[in-house]
Amino acid sequence: MATSSSETSNTTDPRQQSNRPKRGVPEGLWLRCNGCQETVFRNSVEKKMGTCPECGYHFYISTDTRIQQLLDEDSFEEWFTELKSVDPLGFADRKPYPQRLEEEQKRTGLKEACTAGRGYLRGRPLVVCITDSSFIMGSMGSVVGEKLTRAIEQATELKLPLIIVSGSGGGARMHEGIFSLMQMGKVSAALARFHGAGGLYISVLTNPTMGGVAASFASLGDITIAEPKALVGFAGPRVVQATCKMELPDNFQSSEFLLEHGFVDRIVARENMRSEISRLIDYCGM
Repeated sequence: MATSSSETSNTTDPRQQSNRPKRGVPEGLWLRCNGCQETVFRNSVEKKMGTCPECGYHFYISTDTRIQQLLDEDSFEEWFTELKSVDPLGFADRKPYPQRLEEEQKRTGLKEACTAGRGYLRGRPLVVCITDSSFIMGSMGSVVGEKLTRAIEQATELKLPLIIVSGSGGGARMHEGIFSLMQMGKVSAALARFHGAGGLYISVLTNPTMGGVAASFASLGDITIAEPKALVGFAGPRVVQATCKMELPDNFQSSEFLLEHGFVDRIVARENMRSEISRLIDYCGM
């Protein structure tokens, strides 16, 4: 029996159908918010400067992104790029410390956990330092402490406001032992000299700011600002609870808890940070 042309054209070979590429959602278009647990469109998060469009949760952002959001376009001049970490203790855990540093540099594109330099914020010159939790949890080794100290000394000499954005969940870097712990005192002493010279230091706390960083320069600002719901403290809440043998408040060590108890002066959402810092600089006459 003959088959009409229309019937032939509507017949699909099952083998051809099975070989068709399956269409799906490309990877990376969506994010799961750690705040409200909703799945949100990545582009919407980026438009809101790395915050959740549903609940305002502040996602991690890289040092480069932080600079782009905070400073005037193409105004940042990075300092002290020649400084490199060494291995004074011959430290090795799962891998030797030099190998860990090399792998972190390749993975993050950063040379160290701290980036320092000079830039402009709405036309106002300032010195800015940023610690990044993506590089060995933003821990403070010798290079981080040296960069911070030199940047503070430059701010003192140039009579410029100083902004340090802290994002460190690692505190002092155990890989360098006492050399790392010494940075707490060194940076704090430089800040004391900066304060004595009449400098303005604005400390910006982001999630997380912990350990030796929180116990030294991050808590010494003339004005201390925190992003919403940032974790800020010395030991983590689980360690504190196990040590004190008591239940802790639900928002313990959050920026909201610290504002309530006078540890921070103001909580500022990321999208308002430029305006707030420029207003503070003008208010303080710097």
